[in-house]
Order: sequence, then structure tokens, then C-alpha cells
Amino acid sequence: MSITKKDVLHVADLARLALTEKEIDLYTAQLQRILSYVEKLSELNTEGVPPTTTTVPPETVYREDRVTVSLAQEEALRNAPSSERGCFKVPKIIE
Repeated sequence: MSITKKDVLHVADLARLALTEKEIDLYTAQLQRILSYVEKLSELNTEGVPPTTTTVPPETVYREDRVTVSLAQEEALRNAPSSERGCFKVPKIIE
């Protein structure tokens, strides 16, 4: 597949981009190199290679649960702009 200036202009139009002639030439060449690389990848023998959805195997990382000292309620509310009955008071956001 070959990328033409017309293709670049079409994509630029869809993206609402105004490109200079120099940018059009640059992007045409860059996109052509990208497509050439992708076409080269299609030549690889992938028979027997299972399809994947990720390049890194999923791994769940667990940490040990430990009881630690937490802030006292008064200390946590010390810098709150407003508090009421031991809780942060925030403005109503539903009309």
C-alpha cells in the first residue's frame, strides 16, 4: 500500500488540521515508512504463535496487610475548610 499526498490531506481535513506543503511532504514520507515496516512484519511466520492481548503476562501483586497508626480524627480535620460532626463538610453539588 502506498500513501499519497491526497491521503495525508484527507486525514488532515478529517482532523481539522491546516498543513503546510513541507508538512504534507514530511508526513507522507513518514507514513510511507511506517506502512513499509508493517508490511515487512506481515512476512513473518506466525504459525503456531497464539494470539495475545498483552505483551506482559498479567500479574497480581499483593502486599502484606499490616496494622499501622493512622491519623487521629482531629488531626485529619485540622486543615479542612469546613467540618461538621467529625466529618469533612463539602458544598452541595446536586441542583
